[in-house]
Amino acid sequence: MTNRLQSKVIIVTGGTSGMGAAFARRASSEGATVLIGARDKARGEETAAEIAAQGGTALFVPTDVTVEEEVAHLVDVAVKEFGGLHGAFNNAGGGDSQRPIRDIDGPFWHNVLALNLTSVFYSLKHEIPAMAASGGGSIVNNASVVGVVGDPGAAAYAAAKHGVVGLTRSAALEAAKEKVRVNALVTGLVNTPLWQGFTASNPDAANALLARQPTGRAADEAEIAAFATFLLGDESPFITGAALAIDGALTAGY
Repeated sequence: MTNRLQSKVIIVTGGTSGMGAAFARRASSEGATVLIGARDKARGEETAAEIAAQGGTALFVPTDVTVEEEVAHLVDVAVKEFGGLHGAFNNAGGGDSQRPIRDIDGPFWHNVLALNLTSVFYSLKHEIPAMAASGGGSIVNNASVVGVVGDPGAAAYAAAKHGVVGLTRSAALEAAKEKVRVNALVTGLVNTPLWQGFTASNPDAANALLARQPTGRAADEAEIAAFATFLLGDESPFITGAALAIDGALTAGY
């Protein structure tokens, strides 16, 4: 490893499994102090303990990202316990999002947007001032390929992820003068536990999705973590306001 995140304090939301946990491990191996914000206390503490066992520094902070006060607390812990905040991977999201428009009711719509869009707004609102006070930093928001294309049957999720891309670009323009960079990842199929479960329970649907994938495979979690690490480090100082595809050319064909 290159220690490209040496001495940086970095938050990862949704850091107990999948891309978030993979990033937490990678960031720690690159020298960062990692704060894991998520709702699952058992898995959060387990992930932090795994990182500590490998010689890293990680702290789990119970956080429901749909509650602004809890997001603010997560940022406050970073500043008070470790002296500042230099980076964030706003990764929390997902949930039950498959429902055609005609079947979407108000609570479903608001729940999907709360988890996948409002949570990113809360994170940016509190992370940017903390990073500005720390001399600058970098934020990566995990969007999705459906942040740039439509998805029949998942309109609420697509609307939320499109919102993340727009929010990212607006935040980048606002934060540039404070030396805070903000980018979004346009992620495609990723071999997370969620994808593995979907593949096991819906093999035909999973194979249909893979058939549309030019690379013929899902990304490994570590591939996403490596790219996020690059964006959060000092080797990408002129990259901000971008929605960066890491999707195996999936959106190139749209």
